[in-house]
Amino acid sequence: MRAAKAALALILAPLVLGADKPVLVPDVSQRDIRIIYSFTGAELLLFGAVLYPGGRAPTGKVDIAVVVKGPVEPVLVREKQKVAGIWMNADSTRYLSAPSFYAVASSRPIKALVDQRTAAIYELGLDSLQLSPTAGALPQEQRRFDDGFVDLRRRHGLYSESAEGVEITDGVLYRARITIPARVPVGAYTAETFLIQDGKVVAGAARDITIDKEGMERFVANAADRWSLTYGFAAIALSLVLGWVASVLFRRR
Repeated sequence: MRAAKAALALILAPLVLGADKPVLVPDVSQRDIRIIYSFTGAELLLFGAVLYPGGRAPTGKVDIAVVVKGPVEPVLVREKQKVAGIWMNADSTRYLSAPSFYAVASSRPIKALVDQRTAAIYELGLDSLQLSPTAGALPQEQRRFDDGFVDLRRRHGLYSESAEGVEITDGVLYRARITIPARVPVGAYTAETFLIQDGKVVAGAARDITIDKEGMERFVANAADRWSLTYGFAAIALSLVLGWVASVLFRRR
């Protein structure tokens, strides 16, 4: 009996110790997004509530930041320069792991919520992404590549930052919308929510999201990945057949 009570006390201890801290209860509108031939993108709704000790919201201002990240991947970035009137690949740098998708929304601008160190720890904001470049480039040159890489992903809709994208009601309920582009990479995603007060992250929670292809798109993607050589020959053969059919049709006209 004493052993059972001791075990129960050990289990409840973390809950008791954390009872004086707020708790986030987040959720997302879709945890499983399927990409089919007619997929033109999606709008992901992140919402939830903040549970405060004693059920009372704090008197000070609270803020929320939500971050949606896609699977990391190695990336090679090339810089083009105009040489003798021709655009050519010049310098390049490689990133060991960069998020394939990144979107952050906050109730206020990130710089008004936390300092640079805290933003870097939690990767809050495009300026605080941990891209893991390979060593070798000078700091100024590396910064140029980082800015160019983030800007390129941003123009493709894969990276985004919304300074006032989170709505908070009575300091308890919150919601935010994140746009998922049509050409989003597939894989396992995470939706992280952070409660921020007085420049500190006082609570955090995460939900998993899966984005995958379905139907013909999934078959083609699997074929290209598993049987790359056969897929390449099939693609070339199909192109030749379609070209021949088109030439025959135009010849008859």
